[in-house]
Amino acid sequence: MITIASDSSDVKSTAWRTPNVWKITLSAFFADFGYQAVLAGFPLFLVVVLKAPIWAYGVAMALSYGPGAIVAYFGGRWGDRSDHRKVAIFGNLLIPLLSLSALVAIPWEAIALFVMGWLSRNLRSPSRRVMLTQNVDDQHRSHAFGFLHGLDVGGGVLAALGLLILLAAHVPFKWIFILTIIPLLISSSLLIAVKPKQYIAPPPKTASKPDPDAGRNVRGVLAAAALYGFSSYSMGFPIITVALSSNSTIWGVLTYIIFLSVSALTGFGLGHRLKGTIRELAGLGYLIAAIGSLGLAVAYALHGPVMSYYVPIAVLGFALGAIETLEPTLIARYTSKPRAGRGMGQLTAARSVGLFLANLIMGLLYHVTPVAAYGYAAALALTAVVVLLVSTRKIPPTMVTE
Repeated sequence: MITIASDSSDVKSTAWRTPNVWKITLSAFFADFGYQAVLAGFPLFLVVVLKAPIWAYGVAMALSYGPGAIVAYFGGRWGDRSDHRKVAIFGNLLIPLLSLSALVAIPWEAIALFVMGWLSRNLRSPSRRVMLTQNVDDQHRSHAFGFLHGLDVGGGVLAALGLLILLAAHVPFKWIFILTIIPLLISSSLLIAVKPKQYIAPPPKTASKPDPDAGRNVRGVLAAAALYGFSSYSMGFPIITVALSSNSTIWGVLTYIIFLSVSALTGFGLGHRLKGTIRELAGLGYLIAAIGSLGLAVAYALHGPVMSYYVPIAVLGFALGAIETLEPTLIARYTSKPRAGRGMGQLTAARSVGLFLANLIMGLLYHVTPVAAYGYAAALALTAVVVLLVSTRKIPPTMVTE
């Protein structure tokens, strides 16, 4: 049974929102405010403007996530051995390569620029998560990651809204993508402003024994994250589905706005309520994601109106908000602090490996029928639920390895 923690004075406390935490989370806000407009517009630019086949978009996302797994893993380890702040800044400064993808007229050149920018994002992500864990105590990890996700995706909502408005005003993709460089530079400046100071936990009154099952739980979460990745196709596919079904790019972009809005609100709403347990990740995350993908398959099979797609899209947004809050919280809990970067890198890599094949498979199945593509995603998300529950053991939420 899934339980949600009740509010308490400790939970409601906002003392953990230090200046460093604000800078890290606002950096995430401005990063998404920039590149999410490219992420939402790229499938439309590639398929509608450059006339590339839909499977080419699947290949583009696979190339982004496949090598991205390796980049994320080594980025996390690089941060452990050097300085997570420097690694995060370096990767963040290269993300604007995404914004240059609309300056070319050949599909494969656009894909190459998009991929290089996305790899830079993957390099940055593990170190940014470690920076956050370094600046909050263990008790407030789920609060901090929920807050990070809420602001992160909140920036994406504004980006998608801006994209919708500019497309409605018939502004070319070239100028829309170039504008995204501005918030990306603000994002990097905020990371640069973060002081290299870590949260120092007070000495425990009684020493806790290292948890012998922590390693098993880390492996279980990583395996489930990879399987969820196999089911977690790029949102470009629903964007294309709605855009082609309605003959309107505006309705397609609205799909992304709904998805991101629900995801952001979930991060804000659940972050201070969750206990941060494996059962919550299985039930509120992966299981809900399976229901959302199944809903998209049913909506397409029944040739429903455009509005019939938006409910499962919202469900997927809720699932992502829960997953992005709980996965890093669990990895941080069961990974020793000196190996935090490696743990976060493994998490990003596990998801990316799944996403690599997911987007290839989705592209091929989508070419046959979208029903098969979304049905495949639902089945894999359900498999992630089973794997997570079977491969992990119940550990008290206060247990942390050192």
